[in-house]
Amino acid sequence: MDSGGRPPAPGSGGPQRPESDEDHVQGRLERIRAAAAAWAAKGSARARALVRRVEQTPPPPGPFRPGFWRSPIRGPWLTSVFGLVLLIGIPLLFVTGALSYAAYNPSLGALNDQTPDKGLLGFYLFDWPTHPYWLYRLTQGVHVTLGVVLVPVVLAKLWSVIPKLFEWLPIRSAAHALERLSLLALVGGVVFEFVTGILNIQLYYVFPGSFYTLHFYGAWVFIAAFIVHVSLKLGRMTRSLRSRNLRTELRTGLAGTRPEPPDPDGLVALEPAAPTMSRRGALAMVGGGSLLLLVVTAGQSIGGRLRRTALLAPHNRDPGGGPKDFQINKTAASVGVTPAHVGPDWRLEVRGHGPTHVLTRAQLLAMPQHAAALPIACVEGWSTDNQHWSGLRLADLAALAGLPDAANVLVESVQPPGPYSSVVLRGNQIHDPRSLLALRVNGADLSLDHGHPARVIVPANPGVNNTKWVHRLTFRT
Repeated sequence: MDSGGRPPAPGSGGPQRPESDEDHVQGRLERIRAAAAAWAAKGSARARALVRRVEQTPPPPGPFRPGFWRSPIRGPWLTSVFGLVLLIGIPLLFVTGALSYAAYNPSLGALNDQTPDKGLLGFYLFDWPTHPYWLYRLTQGVHVTLGVVLVPVVLAKLWSVIPKLFEWLPIRSAAHALERLSLLALVGGVVFEFVTGILNIQLYYVFPGSFYTLHFYGAWVFIAAFIVHVSLKLGRMTRSLRSRNLRTELRTGLAGTRPEPPDPDGLVALEPAAPTMSRRGALAMVGGGSLLLLVVTAGQSIGGRLRRTALLAPHNRDPGGGPKDFQINKTAASVGVTPAHVGPDWRLEVRGHGPTHVLTRAQLLAMPQHAAALPIACVEGWSTDNQHWSGLRLADLAALAGLPDAANVLVESVQPPGPYSSVVLRGNQIHDPRSLLALRVNGADLSLDHGHPARVIVPANPGVNNTKWVHRLTFRT
């Protein structure tokens, strides 16, 4: 203290309170916040400037320019008509395809399961029934025929919205980005599913993997995009359909065809050209194309005299006459089965509980024979009429193996290892009295291509799972 007893005044050289660590950290945080705010403001300004610059950039020449699309009939109403057809057809197509996958009983294991990593996508799977016996013939016939019939509608729908695919700017907001992403998945998905499906129907296997795997996962991607797209567009589609009367449009010819009013989606041409086709003509062309495809496709599933009209069927429409002249999915030669594999030395092994039974064909024929009238239906959509099979019931063979209540059976063919050279059948398939190890068909011995000396035939079973050239049955609990 000085002589007056007072403490030294601030700044007089007396002792100062040192700055605490807390004050130091707080000051540093304030400086960082200020720098970050300045950086963010600068970045935001640059982003806005970039957006303005891009918005002012003219679209590239060609289809990105609105004036490029000049059809006077393109617009929300026509697009919505095609969309309504697909809104009915696509879900039915997806459901029948999902049923086709379930028919393979993938839960029985790797031999039946082509998509082991499906996870939650297999939530709906169930034990595929054997009643009615024509179930798979119906579901797969509808799936394939409907898929072919919808091709003109899909192409017309893509044509009607093609200006949206070349929209400028590609992305304008978060909501617009979601719509564009769903559109990309929708268009890519529909093209992928229809192209791979048609290639499979025609037995043209150029896939970079299993058709079943690609088509299965592709279907889920497509249906997810389809649901998102419908959710975004359903209200607008409903309003568009109400904007014009269908009957009026069907009575309006070329001379009365006028463009629709301008729309927010930009489907209506800004500078429409003179019409060369009416909306009635466009609907007739698409509908006629679908009807033509129905005529040249459906016969392969329906059978009878209509089979001759199935010009797009991948198999011969008229295989000739005789008891063994009906469609064949794969010949013996195509899978490497030769007469030596099924000659006099061929034996059937029946395994289960107890010793293995080894039987010749003559011994099998000497056992009680049973008959069943069943078709063959394949994933490509074709099917045969009912063929009259005879042989031994799988249930009787299960009893012979000591497992009358067998839960499943492993069926193995003499063909070299490969897809569907073996399959697992479920208990309900074993115990259906129409499920046979067939030895004869239509009163004659099986031919080599039809599975001689013995093949499986099961009601409502996909054709590829009705294994041919069987040499071993292993019944299991």
